[in-house]
Amino acid sequence: MTATRPTIFDNALESADKRWPIESPSTTVFDFNYDAGRDQLLRLYDKGTRKQWIGGDRLDWSLEVDPENPVGMPDDIHPLFGTTWWDKMTPSERGEARRHLESWRFSQFMHGEQGALICTAKIVQTVPDIDSKFYAATQVIDEARHVEVYSRYLHEKIQMVYPLNANLRSLLDDVISDSRWDMTYLGMQVLIEGLALAAFGVIRNAATEPLGKALNAYVMQDEARHVMFGRLALRDYYPQLTQAERDEREEFCVDACYRMRDRFLGEEIWERLELPKEVADYVANSETQRVFRGYLFMRIVPVLKDIGLWGPRVTRAFEDMGVLGFADTDMDTEMANDEAAAQSLDEERLAHIEAVAGDA
Repeated sequence: MTATRPTIFDNALESADKRWPIESPSTTVFDFNYDAGRDQLLRLYDKGTRKQWIGGDRLDWSLEVDPENPVGMPDDIHPLFGTTWWDKMTPSERGEARRHLESWRFSQFMHGEQGALICTAKIVQTVPDIDSKFYAATQVIDEARHVEVYSRYLHEKIQMVYPLNANLRSLLDDVISDSRWDMTYLGMQVLIEGLALAAFGVIRNAATEPLGKALNAYVMQDEARHVMFGRLALRDYYPQLTQAERDEREEFCVDACYRMRDRFLGEEIWERLELPKEVADYVANSETQRVFRGYLFMRIVPVLKDIGLWGPRVTRAFEDMGVLGFADTDMDTEMANDEAAAQSLDEERLAHIEAVAGDA
């Protein structure tokens, strides 16, 4: 392994408090109807308990990672590929551009997973139904594991960490500080987790570096259950609300979706690389990045339709973003594909271990 380098996280926050307190008024709810669980949620809880895994065992941390191409993504999907800025870079500068992009991307995954850890612990307290408390408890350990493996990958392999992105920070602030249990579900289980699933999928499907590829595939296997959890709980709850209450939640979704779209512009990367300010404008408006950011909503759009937040505000916003076509995505099929991809990687690793043992 190469010598450890100072991380951007340390450099950027050396004089700042590295803890971020958020005031979160909420009501803790006990539910004594222990035998009143919904079958679908109880089955999901059972699956969640059986699918637990250990990051230090399931992932092969002995694999070497090239810091200048950490995940082995093809250059033609780098936001700057094909531009004059990219063409003028030396091979070493291109390596730094790849390293910064993946460091920034994995850092936001890590910070978002800590947000999910906090939100799910809050759900255990505040959700009124015992079956939801059961499943949320399994998700708490899932999210702790995700923070652990992303942190380890960043610190040991990429050796660079970015601070929390401003758009993600503002959304986490809203979700955590809201006292209503369903808003925690909506913001985290549906919106943030849904966007993360699609972003993880880009890496899982395109990466050639086996550790980063497997890490994202295994996290996706968990996250697909988490989004399903949000669907099941909110699909039952939102028909009970007034139209005014649903309208308020739709307005939140529209604002959150625009903020999440902007989260993937990565302005802080180009600033760190000391590139001209017009680079950020190019990335924001390029056709390649527009298509990429649209793809990130593939998991969110059908879920919002399924849970009944599908009024004019939401449909207009998705039409404006160019993602309305995802409304009919089969989420059950996507979840099955996530399971199959993780299982395939497990089988490949087991076959490799057996082959090595046979040669010994």
